[in-house]
Amino acid sequence: MRKQEIMDAADRLFHEKGYDHTSVADIIAAVGIAKGTLYHHFSSKEEIMDALIDRTTETMLERGRKTASDTDMPPAMRLLATIRAMNVSGDSSHLVEHINKPQNALMHQKVQERILIDVPPILTAIVEEGISAGDFSTPYPRSSIEMILTYSSVVFDGSLPEEEKEQRIAALLYNVGRLLGAADGLFEPIFGGNRT
Repeated sequence: MRKQEIMDAADRLFHEKGYDHTSVADIIAAVGIAKGTLYHHFSSKEEIMDALIDRTTETMLERGRKTASDTDMPPAMRLLATIRAMNVSGDSSHLVEHINKPQNALMHQKVQERILIDVPPILTAIVEEGISAGDFSTPYPRSSIEMILTYSSVVFDGSLPEEEKEQRIAALLYNVGRLLGAADGLFEPIFGGNRT
């Protein structure tokens, strides 16, 4: 109970003040606990941040695994649906919003590391099914997924004007098809094939 209260208070404070400008004393005051109580649960502010990242990432991964296991969808549709399901920007946690702030560079780096470790196995399994089904043809399923994730994390980091975001999504889908050796137009029915 107290552990979750500490994490929730830290989440709010990191959002309001930034990770670097939030002290352990700020978190203790926000929860209304003794210093020893906080240190019973966490050894440092960084450990609290790691716990917040783990909590958000686990929620994201669980949604991804659930969508990835829906074999009623063809692999191409399931791949994109799984990526959408793991989009954390709609989560209630403020974590996603403030990891992109310059003062939270360490948080941002840790989230990116978790994504590049934990997400590829989920998506690679779908690509391998797509290869078996004849939808994809790539000798590098995992490497292709890692390239897609790396590109996505850089290109869609921060806020983009809507028109630019749509153009980048269209370019990403086009290139995902190329990386995975998908038949021309395989992803177009899913997203309307809007290339600009």
